[in-house]
Amino acid sequence: MKNNPSLKGLLIAVVAFIVAFGIYFLFLAKKNFYVVDNPTPNTFYYKINNGSEGTIAGGQTVPVDLNKGKNSIKVFDQNKKLLFDSAFEVNKIRGLINIAHQDYYINDQYYGYNLKKDSLLLALDKTVIDGKVYYGGARRFNKLFTDDFYYNVDEDYDKLIKNIQQVESRSKIFRKQDYLNYYKEYYKF
Repeated sequence: MKNNPSLKGLLIAVVAFIVAFGIYFLFLAKKNFYVVDNPTPNTFYYKINNGSEGTIAGGQTVPVDLNKGKNSIKVFDQNKKLLFDSAFEVNKIRGLINIAHQDYYINDQYYGYNLKKDSLLLALDKTVIDGKVYYGGARRFNKLFTDDFYYNVDEDYDKLIKNIQQVESRSKIFRKQDYLNYYKEYYKF
Protein backbone atom coordinates (compact mmCIF):
# COMPACT_ATOMS: atom_id res chain seq x y z
CA MET A 1 0.00 0.00 0.00
CA LYS A 2 1.24 3.42 -0.93
CA ASN A 3 2.16 5.98 1.79
CA ASN A 4 -0.90 8.27 1.86
CA PRO A 5 -0.65 11.22 4.33
CA SER A 6 -4.37 12.02 4.06
CA LEU A 7 -5.34 8.49 5.08
CA LYS A 8 -2.88 8.53 8.00
CA GLY A 9 -4.29 11.87 9.18
CA LEU A 10 -7.85 10.56 8.98
CA LEU A 11 -6.97 7.42 10.95
CA ILE A 12 -5.17 9.45 13.63
CA ALA A 13 -8.17 11.80 13.91
CA VAL A 14 -10.62 8.88 14.22
CA VAL A 15 -8.51 7.19 16.91
CA ALA A 16 -8.18 10.48 18.85
CA PHE A 17 -11.95 10.99 18.59
CA ILE A 18 -12.67 7.51 19.95
CA VAL A 19 -10.15 7.93 22.80
CA ALA A 20 -11.63 11.34 23.75
CA PHE A 21 -15.16 9.95 23.93
CA GLY A 22 -13.94 6.93 25.87
CA ILE A 23 -12.28 9.16 28.48
CA TYR A 24 -15.40 11.33 28.70
CA PHE A 25 -17.81 8.43 29.24
CA LEU A 26 -15.53 6.58 31.66
CA PHE A 27 -14.39 9.47 33.85
CA LEU A 28 -16.21 12.74 33.16
CA ALA A 29 -19.82 11.97 32.25
CA LYS A 30 -22.35 12.62 35.00
CA LYS A 31 -24.39 9.56 35.87
CA ASN A 32 -28.14 10.09 35.83
CA PHE A 33 -30.14 8.10 38.36
CA TYR A 34 -33.06 8.24 40.77
CA VAL A 35 -32.67 7.66 44.50
CA VAL A 36 -34.77 6.90 47.55
CA ASP A 37 -33.42 8.87 50.50
CA ASN A 38 -34.04 8.42 54.22
CA PRO A 39 -32.50 11.09 56.49
CA THR A 40 -34.29 9.72 59.59
CA PRO A 41 -32.98 7.00 61.96
CA ASN A 42 -35.99 4.76 61.06
CA THR A 43 -36.01 1.83 58.64
CA PHE A 44 -38.59 1.76 55.84
CA TYR A 45 -39.69 -0.85 53.32
CA TYR A 46 -41.00 0.16 49.91
CA LYS A 47 -42.33 -1.22 46.63
CA ILE A 48 -42.00 0.85 43.48
CA ASN A 49 -44.46 0.09 40.65
CA ASN A 50 -45.47 -3.15 42.46
CA GLY A 51 -41.97 -4.53 41.96
CA SER A 52 -39.80 -6.29 44.50
CA GLU A 53 -39.61 -4.99 48.04
CA GLY A 54 -36.74 -2.70 48.92
CA THR A 55 -35.35 -1.77 52.34
CA ILE A 56 -33.82 1.54 53.29
CA ALA A 57 -32.12 2.00 56.65
CA GLY A 58 -31.80 5.28 58.51
CA GLY A 59 -29.44 7.75 56.85
CA GLN A 60 -29.21 5.70 53.67
CA THR A 61 -29.57 6.67 50.00
CA VAL A 62 -30.51 3.88 47.56
CA PRO A 63 -30.52 4.15 43.73
CA VAL A 64 -33.75 2.88 42.12
CA ASP A 65 -35.12 2.36 38.62
CA LEU A 66 -38.05 4.55 37.62
CA ASN A 67 -39.94 4.97 34.38
CA LYS A 68 -40.60 8.34 32.80
CA GLY A 69 -44.23 9.25 33.36
CA LYS A 70 -46.45 7.85 36.11
CA ASN A 71 -44.91 5.75 38.90
CA SER A 72 -46.28 4.45 42.18
CA ILE A 73 -44.76 3.66 45.57
CA LYS A 74 -45.99 1.84 48.66
CA VAL A 75 -44.12 2.64 51.85
CA PHE A 76 -44.15 0.47 54.99
CA ASP A 77 -42.70 1.09 58.45
CA GLN A 78 -40.29 -1.27 60.27
CA ASN A 79 -43.26 -3.47 61.31
CA LYS A 80 -44.32 -3.70 57.62
CA LYS A 81 -47.46 -1.67 58.31
CA LEU A 82 -48.53 0.38 55.26
CA LEU A 83 -47.77 4.08 55.78
CA PHE A 84 -48.89 5.37 52.40
CA ASP A 85 -49.57 4.36 48.81
CA SER A 86 -48.91 7.20 46.40
CA ALA A 87 -48.26 8.06 42.76
CA PHE A 88 -45.86 10.58 41.27
CA GLU A 89 -44.78 11.84 37.86
CA VAL A 90 -41.20 11.53 36.57
CA ASN A 91 -40.20 14.03 33.87
CA LYS A 92 -36.41 14.39 34.07
CA ILE A 93 -33.37 12.11 34.10
CA ARG A 94 -32.61 12.27 37.84
CA GLY A 95 -34.79 12.59 40.91
CA LEU A 96 -35.25 11.98 44.64
CA ILE A 97 -38.00 10.11 46.49
CA ASN A 98 -38.43 11.65 49.93
CA ILE A 99 -39.68 8.49 51.63
CA ALA A 100 -40.00 10.09 55.10
CA HIS A 101 -41.40 13.47 53.95
CA GLN A 102 -38.55 15.33 55.67
CA ASP A 103 -37.30 18.83 54.83
CA TYR A 104 -34.80 19.15 51.99
CA TYR A 105 -33.36 22.32 50.50
CA ILE A 106 -32.61 22.93 46.84
CA ASN A 107 -29.78 25.45 46.55
CA ASP A 108 -28.40 27.20 43.48
CA GLN A 109 -24.66 27.76 43.38
CA TYR A 110 -23.47 30.40 40.92
CA TYR A 111 -20.28 30.20 38.87
CA GLY A 112 -18.66 32.73 36.61
CA TYR A 113 -16.03 35.32 35.98
CA ASN A 114 -15.88 38.24 38.43
CA LEU A 115 -18.80 36.89 40.46
CA LYS A 116 -19.39 38.79 43.70
CA LYS A 117 -20.77 35.98 45.83
CA ASP A 118 -21.77 38.01 48.89
CA SER A 119 -23.71 40.72 47.03
CA LEU A 120 -25.42 38.06 44.89
CA LEU A 121 -26.56 36.22 48.03
CA LEU A 122 -28.03 39.38 49.51
CA ALA A 123 -29.97 40.04 46.28
CA LEU A 124 -31.59 36.58 46.29
CA ASP A 125 -34.49 35.47 48.48
CA LYS A 126 -34.06 34.59 52.12
CA THR A 127 -34.94 31.22 53.62
CA VAL A 128 -35.96 30.80 57.25
CA ILE A 129 -34.84 27.52 58.85
CA ASP A 130 -35.63 26.93 62.52
CA GLY A 131 -36.25 30.67 63.03
CA LYS A 132 -32.89 31.76 61.54
CA VAL A 133 -32.56 33.64 58.23
CA TYR A 134 -30.32 32.16 55.51
CA TYR A 135 -29.43 34.10 52.38
CA GLY A 136 -29.19 32.61 48.91
CA GLY A 137 -32.78 31.66 48.14
CA ALA A 138 -32.66 27.93 48.89
CA ARG A 139 -36.06 26.36 48.23
CA ARG A 140 -37.60 24.09 50.89
CA PHE A 141 -38.98 20.76 49.69
CA ASN A 142 -40.85 18.12 51.74
CA LYS A 143 -43.14 16.34 49.27
CA LEU A 144 -42.75 12.77 48.02
CA PHE A 145 -40.79 13.30 44.78
CA THR A 146 -38.76 16.00 43.05
CA ASP A 147 -36.63 16.13 39.95
CA ASP A 148 -36.03 19.89 40.10
CA PHE A 149 -32.24 19.81 40.69
CA TYR A 150 -28.97 18.95 38.98
CA TYR A 151 -26.89 17.35 41.76
CA ASN A 152 -28.42 14.71 44.02
CA VAL A 153 -27.95 14.40 47.80
CA ASP A 154 -24.98 12.06 47.41
CA GLU A 155 -23.15 14.23 44.84
CA ASP A 156 -20.97 17.31 45.27
CA TYR A 157 -20.90 20.50 43.23
CA ASP A 158 -18.34 20.53 40.41
CA LYS A 159 -14.87 21.56 41.52
CA LEU A 160 -13.89 22.49 37.95
CA ILE A 161 -16.01 24.92 35.93
CA LYS A 162 -15.99 24.54 32.17
CA ASN A 163 -17.16 28.00 31.04
CA ILE A 164 -16.32 30.91 33.31
CA GLN A 165 -17.03 33.70 30.81
CA GLN A 166 -20.68 33.91 31.85
CA VAL A 167 -22.51 33.53 35.14
CA GLU A 168 -24.19 30.12 35.42
CA SER A 169 -25.85 28.23 38.23
CA ARG A 170 -26.26 24.60 39.20
CA SER A 171 -28.81 23.36 41.73
CA LYS A 172 -28.25 20.69 44.35
CA ILE A 173 -30.66 19.07 46.76
CA PHE A 174 -29.50 18.82 50.38
CA ARG A 175 -30.85 17.14 53.46
CA LYS A 176 -31.66 19.84 56.03
CA GLN A 177 -28.58 19.29 58.23
CA ASP A 178 -26.30 18.89 55.22
CA TYR A 179 -27.53 22.23 53.86
CA LEU A 180 -26.87 23.96 57.18
CA ASN A 181 -23.34 22.48 57.26
CA TYR A 182 -22.72 23.50 53.63
CA TYR A 183 -23.98 27.04 54.31
CA LYS A 184 -21.66 27.49 57.32
CA GLU A 185 -18.66 26.19 55.40
CA TYR A 186 -19.23 27.90 52.04
CA TYR A 187 -20.62 31.29 53.04
CA LYS A 188 -18.68 33.43 55.50
CA PHE A 189 -20.88 36.19 56.95
